Amino acid sequence: MPDTTTAVPVTTRRLPAAPVTSGPDGLTPQRELPGGTFAMGSEAFYADEGPVHEATVGPFAIDEHPVTTRQFARFVDATGYVTTAERELPADDFPELSAAERAPGALTFRATAGPVPLADWRAWWDWAPGADWRRPYGVDVDPDTLADHPVVQVSFEDAAAYADWTGRRLPTEAEWEYAARGGLDGATYAWGEDPRPGGILMANSWQGAFPYRNDGADGWRGTSPVGSFPRNGFGLSDMIGNVWEWTTTVYAPRHSGLDECCVVGGTGPVRRALKGGSHLCAPEYCLRYRPAARSPQSDDTSTTHIGFRCVS
Repeated sequence: MPDTTTAVPVTTRRLPAAPVTSGPDGLTPQRELPGGTFAMGSEAFYADEGPVHEATVGPFAIDEHPVTTRQFARFVDATGYVTTAERELPADDFPELSAAERAPGALTFRATAGPVPLADWRAWWDWAPGADWRRPYGVDVDPDTLADHPVVQVSFEDAAAYADWTGRRLPTEAEWEYAARGGLDGATYAWGEDPRPGGILMANSWQGAFPYRNDGADGWRGTSPVGSFPRNGFGLSDMIGNVWEWTTTVYAPRHSGLDECCVVGGTGPVRRALKGGSHLCAPEYCLRYRPAARSPQSDDTSTTHIGFRCVS
């Protein structure tokens, strides 16, 4: 497979002198947004982003950055909460699986040795026994190295439990997209129309040829500390790139113009709309580092590129 990426000079930037961290209560500071009506969705990229329609959200406050590993650790220490990835699958529900196959674990990204067909995601995703929010790839790490990175390996249930503990909640898809646009109604990116204004990389996304060569976003080849990239017009960090973020909206293959946050039907795990793209988004495979972009994910999924933030 040819390398379809285009080399673009990237301006060298220093990380913020005062990285975004926690407030006095240990929680992420929030920005109060006035709400309003905006053009939600896009017709220019993927079918599930349409149709473009007017969406209205009321006033709300949203975390300035995704919940970090340090913050999630405080929640676990205070409550003893056990995440989805740390639980063994019930034998009664999965009688066809062996005890080893039912052991705790989660999905982890693994770069391939070289070019592969992009039609099968299983070429770069592995099931890793022992992977969880403390050890995203299933191996021991120095906790301090990820303390200010977005927490990952959290399912929808895990994210909702944290939000409830803080007295906050998870955003709807409309709230999330309104916040991500930062006041730029209808713009392609959270910062305008140019993916790299002035040559500056605006978000943590894949740089190189997916899924085998990542040259790194300002040096980061996985998640980056929150606040490492420019904020949007509402003063919010990492609304685009770094990690996908959970919303409460049940995913549908096209927008209905209504908020489907509480519509749950059918059988099997519920699928929610994820927003924002991640460090794994690449132009030739996943051009989803945009406010309108969305992706379906079942509630019980934990991976190395999904996190969340709260609203109130």
